[in-house]
Amino acid sequence: MDRIRLSRTASPRLAFWLVALALSVTMLGTTLPTPLYVIYQGELGFSALMLTLLFAAYAVGVLFTLVVVGHASDDLGRRPLLLAGLACAALSAVAFLLAHDLPLLFVGRVLSGFSAGIFTGTATATLVELAPSKRGPQPTLVATAFNMGGLAIGPLLAGLLAQFAPLPLRLPFWIVLGFVLVAALAVWATPETVPAGNRTGFRFRLPEVPPEVRPTFVPAATAGFAGFAVLGLFAAVAPSFLGELLHEPSHALSGAIVFAVFGASTLGQVALSRRIGPRALQIGCALLIAGMGLLAASLAVESLALVIAAAIVAGLGQGFSFHAGLDAVNSKAPAERRSAVASSFFIVMYLGISIPVIGEGIAETGLGLRTAGIAFSVVVAAIAAVALATLIPSRKATSPPRLDPSPRRQGAW
Repeated sequence: MDRIRLSRTASPRLAFWLVALALSVTMLGTTLPTPLYVIYQGELGFSALMLTLLFAAYAVGVLFTLVVVGHASDDLGRRPLLLAGLACAALSAVAFLLAHDLPLLFVGRVLSGFSAGIFTGTATATLVELAPSKRGPQPTLVATAFNMGGLAIGPLLAGLLAQFAPLPLRLPFWIVLGFVLVAALAVWATPETVPAGNRTGFRFRLPEVPPEVRPTFVPAATAGFAGFAVLGLFAAVAPSFLGELLHEPSHALSGAIVFAVFGASTLGQVALSRRIGPRALQIGCALLIAGMGLLAASLAVESLALVIAAAIVAGLGQGFSFHAGLDAVNSKAPAERRSAVASSFFIVMYLGISIPVIGEGIAETGLGLRTAGIAFSVVVAAIAAVALATLIPSRKATSPPRLDPSPRRQGAW
């Protein structure tokens, strides 16, 4: 294992799980505010459009770091970037703890985006390089499980605390700050996986997609864009849907709905997509279309049961399409450009999580929450349909993108 220089006490096997834990903690913090937005909205009196802009500020932070430092861990080493990501996560929690006005909320969300943008690609590459053996846990599945698991637990934890514990706008962030400090100690104990001779110092390079990867990248990224738009919608405005249209103001319920979306995505990625094989991307697009149909119907008839069904079906579709698309892209990417290609993929994903949600907020101002939500569902279903149509001829013209089982060639969010 000449690629790994043991500079700390943890063995590669233990370090693998410590990094996975830190990834989960980081992502937990990014979704923690989801069920709390309506409380902030009630206390500070900002509009629905401002709420979606507040959510999109997270994506802006992610996009900035992906563009500027998406490849930096290839140049500087994994550990410094992991620690920088956790520092941003801690600062984000502090900003929320101090927040008494809208600007500090924006600061907290942007810092949260910085943490996710720095951490996700770097942690994925680290897990790939720390994977103990081909017979051990597959780093892609571990990264997916801990990543999406953290995203799912964040709103559930905050919703339960907001519903049943005191200090709903403070206690969740004190808890996550403690988690981040523990994660920082875990990362500090891990070895560096980039050899010193390969660390050339930071050089700014725009994320890129090599020509040989592009035929696989385009349909995978289109499907991923639609899937992340679904995640963005549920994370940003699901509490508003429940409270204003369905008359269900429970913070615990709104957190549980978002948990269901991310939990279904995790199930689709970890437990099911690899069993389906090369058709997972197409099936994912079809499930996204079905999930958006259920969501539109739930808003039209004001049905909580249909909202829950929409969350589960759309979450499964997002999990299938995201995991299969990322596997296909990474299987084509040259090993030395793994981080840059992953950053390019996630740039498209986070455009998907921000632009449609902002559009929904603008539409809500003029059309109302119900009409805007239905229109959003139709648009996302159309994007997924375009991705599905793109995949059909590509399967006839070329061999389908295969899921590479080798843990040394895979990456994940």
